[in-house]
Amino acid sequence: MPALRALAAALSLAALLLLPATSLANPTPDGPATAGPTPVTSAPVAPAAVDQTTAEAGNPFVDGWYADPDIVVYEDRYWVFPTTSRGYDEQTFMDAFSSTDLVHWTRHERVLDIADISWARRALWAPAPIERDGRYYLYFGVNDIQSDDELGGIGVAVADRPEGPYRDAIGAPLIGAFHNGAQPIDQDVFLDDDGQAYLYYGGHSHANVVKLNEDMTSLGQFEDGTTFREITPENYTEGSFMVQRDGTYYLMWSEGGWTGPDYSVSYAMSDSPTGPFERVDRVLEQDPAVARGSGHNSVVNVPGTDVWYVFYHRRPLSETDGNHRALAYDRMYFNPDGTIQPIEMLVRDNFEDDNAIGWRAWGEGGWTAADGGYTGTAPGGLSTQDTAFGDLDYAADITLATAEAEAGLAFRATQLGSGAEQFDGYHATLTADRLTLARVAGGESVELASAPVELAPGDTVRVRVTAVGADLAVHLGDQAEPLLTATDAEHAAGANGLRTTGPSGAEGALATFDNVTIDEP
Repeated sequence: MPALRALAAALSLAALLLLPATSLANPTPDGPATAGPTPVTSAPVAPAAVDQTTAEAGNPFVDGWYADPDIVVYEDRYWVFPTTSRGYDEQTFMDAFSSTDLVHWTRHERVLDIADISWARRALWAPAPIERDGRYYLYFGVNDIQSDDELGGIGVAVADRPEGPYRDAIGAPLIGAFHNGAQPIDQDVFLDDDGQAYLYYGGHSHANVVKLNEDMTSLGQFEDGTTFREITPENYTEGSFMVQRDGTYYLMWSEGGWTGPDYSVSYAMSDSPTGPFERVDRVLEQDPAVARGSGHNSVVNVPGTDVWYVFYHRRPLSETDGNHRALAYDRMYFNPDGTIQPIEMLVRDNFEDDNAIGWRAWGEGGWTAADGGYTGTAPGGLSTQDTAFGDLDYAADITLATAEAEAGLAFRATQLGSGAEQFDGYHATLTADRLTLARVAGGESVELASAPVELAPGDTVRVRVTAVGADLAVHLGDQAEPLLTATDAEHAAGANGLRTTGPSGAEGALATFDNVTIDEP
């Protein structure tokens, strides 16, 4: 792993702790308050030896509209620097997020602001972080210039700490014009093992690489005396990113339109950081059941392991605003020949982060994420994720709080409304003495199958639903054979959700859910 993504030299976290940081529990302009992360302690903490299949505490992993995330390891913490996803004239600052475990995240507000960049006015994009010789550099695109007659392009800011504040390092663009047809945006910085730093960038379907001098604020030259070397691979649109593994250099980029469902990530491989780069394959694209517009990625290697994650932005299925993009990450696996396997956008939530980002509550009942679970309270209701699964294998751990409570899984849910049965779809519901599979339409439930069970309040049991076409089945616990089966083709696809109800006049908690997983059957 090159120095850019390697674990920084052991440094004290004391400086970090003295600086203000905004917990995710605080309201932001982009979304409601959410429960906060585990506080940072005063002792240095190395990044956890994370080995997950995806963001198992849920995607999006932070609240608010953000895009173009670049992840790096600094001072024993993971740091994500994204674009603030707003209209161009409102993209005037950048936040950052840090974590020791890729689960609990702290928001650091306005690490870079155009008020500190004399030549910037709008469209502050795609931060690219790097540390060298104890200083922290943040490369950025600004002003979205469309020709050499406009002021803007790629700049560089510097700070003494990972969270800034960052200040313009040179008072002018580092790259302020089009070269080889490449718009000066979407930069990525890469420090090779030999100490040579490179900047990869480009929009308007052209990509360049340049050398950075050791000062990190000026451009060097290649052996032939040139400064800008075109490396445009097939289908390139924007969003360059470079990473090295086992001596192989991987150039990744985004294809398609940034507001469209075709936005995706492809890659090339080379034995040189300057190419040539021939497109190998597309590795990340939309999943019509999970999210659209997945692109503009970065990659992190968990220090000391061969565990890799791809960080990217995507658009929730129900969102139509082009700027409504959210941050996500998933596991990235390599084949024995070094090629990258297609990346799967998995749906998981173990609520370890004590928040319910990505869930939407319907109905009068309350929902609270705390203590590693998600609890629904009286009088009950529905909470859903913005998904559209047809065939699925959907499971969650359910703990009934009272003998009178009902709780279960809703699936293929459409026409969502404010109530436990205000949707069209199916649900598998558990009570203290019965498991029921039902079809719902117009607020009315029709039982498809049921079986007796014996549960006491506080007992936790895993309920699992499989649906393939018209064939529906419900498993309880670790049973290999389903307890309930039915054939029904009324509802083909829709959201997944969690459902609770209670008797009239009930108060307090009804049930707690944990370890939500959805897979293709």
